[in-house]
Amino acid sequence: MSGRFESRFTRAEIERMRQIARDEDGLGRTLLDMLGRVARSVPFAQDVLAAWFCARDPATPARVRYTLIMAVAYFVLPIDAIPDIIPFLGFTDDAAVIAAALAAVAGSIKPEHRDRARETLDRL
Repeated sequence: MSGRFESRFTRAEIERMRQIARDEDGLGRTLLDMLGRVARSVPFAQDVLAAWFCARDPATPARVRYTLIMAVAYFVLPIDAIPDIIPFLGFTDDAAVIAAALAAVAGSIKPEHRDRARETLDRL
């Protein structure tokens, strides 16, 4: 192991992630649509939504916003290290990305972000 990070994504895939992340409104619609279909099978759905609401909060620092937006983009994109359609394993890489992002910015996610996430999931 060289100790150097090597991306498994092609340049085209990374550019597609950047494009999707730039369209925050579209990313939010895609997130809600996806969670509407899979929320019951994704145990960390509330965390994903809390991350999203934190990222959209104008009081959230830019570094935190970018970290969370990219984590949410990874969750919704079909480009995946482990395809989401694989039973039991499909969302493990997504969970790892979300957990790492949340750990990196834990103090920024406020109770109101979590409350809003819970309320939104209840409506889906």
